[in-house]
Amino acid sequence: MSDRQGDDKKLMFALDMGTTTLTGQLLDQNGSIRARATVFNPQQEFGPDIIRRLEHASTPEGRQQLRDALMRGTADILALLCKNARVQASTIHRAVAAGNSGITILARGGDGASLLRPPYRPDSCAGVNLSVPELEVPLYLFPLVGGYVGGDLLAVLYALKDPVPGSLIVDVGTNAEIALFDGARWLATSVAAGPAFEGGNISCGMPAQEGAVRGVHVENERFCLDIVPPQDKRAGAVSPRGLCGSAVVETLAAALEHGLVGCDGTIAAPDAVDLRLTQEDIRQLQLAKGAVYAGAECLMQRAGLEPAALERVYITGALGSAMRPEMLNAIAMLPEYMIKKVEFVRNGVLYGLVRFLCSEEGDMEVENLRRQIRLYPLSGTPAFERAFVKALNFCNNSPQG
Repeated sequence: MSDRQGDDKKLMFALDMGTTTLTGQLLDQNGSIRARATVFNPQQEFGPDIIRRLEHASTPEGRQQLRDALMRGTADILALLCKNARVQASTIHRAVAAGNSGITILARGGDGASLLRPPYRPDSCAGVNLSVPELEVPLYLFPLVGGYVGGDLLAVLYALKDPVPGSLIVDVGTNAEIALFDGARWLATSVAAGPAFEGGNISCGMPAQEGAVRGVHVENERFCLDIVPPQDKRAGAVSPRGLCGSAVVETLAAALEHGLVGCDGTIAAPDAVDLRLTQEDIRQLQLAKGAVYAGAECLMQRAGLEPAALERVYITGALGSAMRPEMLNAIAMLPEYMIKKVEFVRNGVLYGLVRFLCSEEGDMEVENLRRQIRLYPLSGTPAFERAFVKALNFCNNSPQG
């Protein structure tokens, strides 16, 4: 390690605080990744979705429990990163995190009551410095855009230095956030997708860690699995431990293609089919993908853009790894004309956080970007409810564009 001693004195920590999972990176002073890790968010003990957690935070005791759980998860991922990079946490000299609006408020120790009633506005959108016992420097928490559009989406948009008009961003997570650039500004919204895309609320779900199945395809009438290998290549092959979000999608896509699951999401002859995905698992994914589909479609309509005006679709978050676009089409994750333009961005939030850590003017740049984003609330609107119901089936009947 002597050749890296200089780098080890100035490491940086970036953390994507998701509702279901926490994903972190340890970087050297040039922004190169030294270690990466993902763990489940311990707050799940108090509810799988952000609404239940905000409700639990209605008392001082509940607020403290939720903040303590998040800090415990942060400590866990720090320890894992430092172990993998063979460094001490004391070598970290800059740290930044981003999360959705609910997670950010809970990280601050707030009660989140303002997000549980109209007009769903956070008490404060400003970025703050958090004290984390394991760090000798403050953890800067990204500012919020407002409502249910948080610092995580802001970080993704910040990662795109020069977006082209007609760019659509879909940050897939428990709280899926969607943004559309019309050439002058970003129009943004969010939908409650649930944790299925992150392996949460799935009977065999897990984060994208060692032993997780991350890809599935059928060969000679058998399911073939792509498994996340151990970081230590000397450890050899590992047995599958569960399905991460991308594998849930690909398993369902294969089941639909081979007639094991119907277009309405019902398992065919359930007594005769040995699937690791249960009927309830499929329903969870159905609700999640329906919300994302409807949200993206409503945002296009709100911006007044025709399908032909769409140039690029960036998918990040739980499905940001290199999944085949045809898998998204197989489950009707988005309208078909959008899927044709899909590019996957792994760890889009972290890309933005790394850019921030490496920029001397990050604070000003992020704030300027935040002011350019216009919110479009969808929750409870008739347009979204109609689009959501139409989007539930695993059949893509969208316009071609």
